[in-house]
Amino acid sequence: MAYLTQGMWVVVADGERAVVLENTGDTQRPVLRQVHHLAAPDMATASDRPGRMADKGPNQRSALETPDVDRLEAEAMVRTLMGWLEGQSSLPPLVLVAPPQVLGAMRAAMGAGVRAQLRFEMDKTLTRHPLPRIAELVAEELGRG
Repeated sequence: MAYLTQGMWVVVADGERAVVLENTGDTQRPVLRQVHHLAAPDMATASDRPGRMADKGPNQRSALETPDVDRLEAEAMVRTLMGWLEGQSSLPPLVLVAPPQVLGAMRAAMGAGVRAQLRFEMDKTLTRHPLPRIAELVAEELGRG
């Protein structure tokens, strides 16, 4: 059984934003405070029309797939977040909270330093919850797991 101990960081993310929170309370009454905030970069440069590419042969053109801008923005944000975490001089134990696709992107971008400090993962979207509710939900999930 794991607990949300004092000093532990909780990384709450979705495809648009990420917040790094630190537990300044204890295991019985966790209190989260914001350490770092990150928003996905705006890559809204793609048009709504698929691109065209010249093909072999006279007057032939092929359509290109429209890029998934939301996915590209989320992946860029996750890479930036994981880089920031890796750059910390002393990284405390971590809990990652994100929807399944974002957790997968986090695992893919995770370095050895973050992986060594990872204690628990939650596949939930909590970015729009207030900090006391996030603390309550994470502590409850850690108590179960």
